[in-house]
Amino acid sequence: MITELCILFFIVALAYSAAGFGGGSSYLAILSLPLWAVDFQLMKSTALLCNVAVVTGGVYHFYKSGHLPMKKAWQLSLVSVPLAFIGSYLPMKQATFFLLLGIALTLAALLMCYRLFFEKDEPVIPASKSNGIAYGIIGGAIGLLSGMTGIGGGIYLSPVLRLGKYDTAKNIAGLSSFFILVNSIAGLAGQAAKHAIVFDVKFAGPLLLAVIAGGQLGSRVSAKVLKPKWVAGATAVLILYAGIQMLLK
Repeated sequence: MITELCILFFIVALAYSAAGFGGGSSYLAILSLPLWAVDFQLMKSTALLCNVAVVTGGVYHFYKSGHLPMKKAWQLSLVSVPLAFIGSYLPMKQATFFLLLGIALTLAALLMCYRLFFEKDEPVIPASKSNGIAYGIIGGAIGLLSGMTGIGGGIYLSPVLRLGKYDTAKNIAGLSSFFILVNSIAGLAGQAAKHAIVFDVKFAGPLLLAVIAGGQLGSRVSAKVLKPKWVAGATAVLILYAGIQMLLK
């Protein structure tokens, strides 16, 4: 089982890292399939840890290349970080978790389909002014959802920023990467505060190594070798399937 999961996690990290994402939604979709029968607390902890492992390198890469405007990064994260902590700290039954995760995954799949079929590859020209308070509130709402479900939130933030012409495409990727990192850490802190972090070295250890390798490789060469949109399309199908299955149950 662990070998198959490592391969899948490696592919997800490889594909997502070039766009500044951690792949949390896909990790959760994979782990939620009945084939693996993974405990829901272990799912949340593992997905967040994998997010941190992937986007840490991405944040460094984007910052070093000048595509991470820190003022905007903190503007988006100031409200989201405490709300991600609160969302993760809230007591949640397994049925409630899977209901929320089903909704979150279905929405994530629809957003990925939008990116694949409707989002144009035209250069984004940032708007002359952006409403920092409004984006901060949006970031906070996404942070709360990310804390409750174990998803970093970048997959929701990125389309919002692109539609609002918040910044250039590369800067938005850098901002999404930073957003995922700080919210995933806040989510883990919330789990730790209520003693709910579940870490199985034999299970999560190999997966962390797989996503670190995939993330490092993806941030450097995947955009040149892979067709990211088609990889995203295949991933969207998986996420949509997992989300609908949870909602039906």
